[in-house]
Amino acid sequence: MLTINVMIIEDDETTVNIYQKFIQKVPGFQIIASASTAKQALDLLNVFTPDLILLDVFLPDMKGTDLLWEIRKEIRSVDVIMITAANDVHTVSESIRGGAFSYMMKPIMINQFLSTLEQYKETKNKLSHSAVMEQGDVNRFFGMNGSGLSLNALNQVSELPKGIDKHTLKKVRTHMKQMTGSINAEETAKAIGASHSTVRRYLEYLVSKEEVEVDILYGTIGRPERRYRKK
Repeated sequence: MLTINVMIIEDDETTVNIYQKFIQKVPGFQIIASASTAKQALDLLNVFTPDLILLDVFLPDMKGTDLLWEIRKEIRSVDVIMITAANDVHTVSESIRGGAFSYMMKPIMINQFLSTLEQYKETKNKLSHSAVMEQGDVNRFFGMNGSGLSLNALNQVSELPKGIDKHTLKKVRTHMKQMTGSINAEETAKAIGASHSTVRRYLEYLVSKEEVEVDILYGTIGRPERRYRKK
């Protein structure tokens, strides 16, 4: 069996431990090194030559996409999977240009993680045992059929509009997914610990994205009430 040597570049120790446990579930992979900074990673790459690097974008001393280009200058044969909370178009675009095999957004689900590793292993095995390629194989390798990082990934990631923070958006989105009925902005604000005006803005954003529906209730006194529910 082909053994795939993995290096993890991630500054959060707990996250590293989680990745290690995940990787142990996939036969054919072994971790040979881990680094918490870009400098440490580059020093280790002078000693180790992994087949695959799991690379975070937010490192203490360098952005992961910049490190990706530094790695490419020295070691062209290594493959990289980006694992990050970054969902902006620039970061995804740089990852594509840098030749990342895939791009996984945190929080990582174990099924997604394992599936991506299996896709990588299948690709690695195919390339190791084939002299020529069929168009269907090439399509799969370049992500045209759902595997690997392709331009489809870029289309799925859009920059958030001004005034919308991804962390607050995640809180509102998660709370709405847990709701079985409708809720207004004030009730949502109390649930997640934010202001009424802030939550209203995020709920309206989700309405514009067709993730949430709004019902307008007309009472006898005051303005109509807007109540939101998941689609």
